[in-house]
Amino acid sequence: MVKQALISVSDKTGVVAFAKTLAGLGYRLLSTGGTAKLLAEQGLAVTEVAAYTGFPEMLDGRVKTLNPRIHAGLLARRPDPAHMKSLQEHGIDPIDLLVVNLYPFERTVASPDCSFDDAIENIDIGGPAMLRAAAKNHESVAVVVDPGDYPCIAEELKTRGAVGAATRLALAKKVFAHTARYDGAIANYLTALDDKGARGRFPEVLSRQWVKVQQMRYGENPHQHAAFYRERDVAAGLLAGYTQLQGKELSYNNIADSDAAWECVKSFDAPACVIVKHANPCGVASAATTLEAYRKAFATDPTSSFGGIIAFNRPVDAATVEAVSAQFLEVLIAPAYTADALAAIVRKSNVRVLEIPLREIGVRPYFPGTDAASRAADTGKVGSDPNFPGKVESDPTFGLDFKRIGGGLLVQTADVRATVASELKVVTRRAPTPAQVDDLLFAWRVAKFVKSNAIVYCADGRTLGIGAGQMSRVDSTRIAAIKAQNAGLSLAGSVVASDAFFPFRDGLDVVADNGAVAVIQPGGSVRDEEVIAAADERGVAMVFTGVRHFRH
Repeated sequence: MVKQALISVSDKTGVVAFAKTLAGLGYRLLSTGGTAKLLAEQGLAVTEVAAYTGFPEMLDGRVKTLNPRIHAGLLARRPDPAHMKSLQEHGIDPIDLLVVNLYPFERTVASPDCSFDDAIENIDIGGPAMLRAAAKNHESVAVVVDPGDYPCIAEELKTRGAVGAATRLALAKKVFAHTARYDGAIANYLTALDDKGARGRFPEVLSRQWVKVQQMRYGENPHQHAAFYRERDVAAGLLAGYTQLQGKELSYNNIADSDAAWECVKSFDAPACVIVKHANPCGVASAATTLEAYRKAFATDPTSSFGGIIAFNRPVDAATVEAVSAQFLEVLIAPAYTADALAAIVRKSNVRVLEIPLREIGVRPYFPGTDAASRAADTGKVGSDPNFPGKVESDPTFGLDFKRIGGGLLVQTADVRATVASELKVVTRRAPTPAQVDDLLFAWRVAKFVKSNAIVYCADGRTLGIGAGQMSRVDSTRIAAIKAQNAGLSLAGSVVASDAFFPFRDGLDVVADNGAVAVIQPGGSVRDEEVIAAADERGVAMVFTGVRHFRH
């Protein structure tokens, strides 16, 4: 019985070379439309599906492969004599290999110029139907949805004469994950449309897909089970796109704390270092070099820095590594490392060293694109996913934050709001100096990444004391001061950031008593006038941002 392969692809990457391999191995090639034309132009003998089925394409190509000769050839179980007899009675040959990728729906609807009609016409019908049929019958059929899999499938056919059962199952898993995501993208688009066709930010039905990267020894605590998943297309500059260069396996808490450190450090334009412990920054500094930034950040709270996560937003050199290695740390993160830095850190073999390239320094929220690490984590064989290119910001479900609650999910846009000097409103008689404004903005940037209630004392581009996670804001002001005192740091002449408004003047009085000369806060309290009067009374400059940065 002749071996048959049906090839119908939207993304033509690598398909000619793969088809030539199949033809050389004796496969009869079936194909449709543009794929058939391309293969014929390359000198391959190819049979159009319409000729094979005896039924022409119709409805502007909407019906091509929805035919019993195709689906019976895909669904017939080879070990079942009744199935094979039925094929023979109807003059149908089995199809042994299906090569299909789908209309690029997600890429189409990501375009701001995409019309509703364009979106609808890019919903593939025949492709998913064939994929699901072949994947269901993976016992007998190999199905390839990813061009990145062509080389390994070709090699297996050459060396073994057939695609093995384990590979067929892996390919089937990949297909069902792929079609689930494809349908999810369609549902996201359609259910986000209002009655007038305008696309809202939050679809009525939200579908997302993540790929398991790592099964963890345990979760946040030893009695909890855990795994780490990443999105299929991790935008450049996000933690999930890391490459681990050395060290032990990352734990659940390592990854969570690393994300907090990385998101904070990459929010700075100048060279910066962030040290995180239990999801809170315990030291942050910006300086001319990574070494100087680290020393200043570490000095904020040497005790809490023990066993912390250290992140830099610039390539790290050997001198910085030598300094960092003097303390106990769990994870070191940077966009890159010099060769001598890697040679130095290798002595600390248990330290987890992560590299996360930044496309641009100082451009924060998200970067469209894909990375090799996320592709390598793909289900089944390693390869790219042409139907789902890097996320783009016109996709309203891109850049969302999720928080699981009992029986539900809270979804919000990411807090990527940055404040610049021109947006500050001076509300006191005394205005901050330009240098104080720089420190206020530095403190404000740090406060966004500190658990609420958050108070951050800063001076000269570095943190001096951080109060985090208290139920009372005034307690955070006191704890931050205690931290500074324990580190031997003076708060005289410092500035203070509060992630939300001061509800009473008591917090303002505490920071003034500790030597702060300027405060940045959102404002918006019913007692703003009371707090402003207190600042004037104490000779403290105060600015409002009009933006709150709660973090829970």
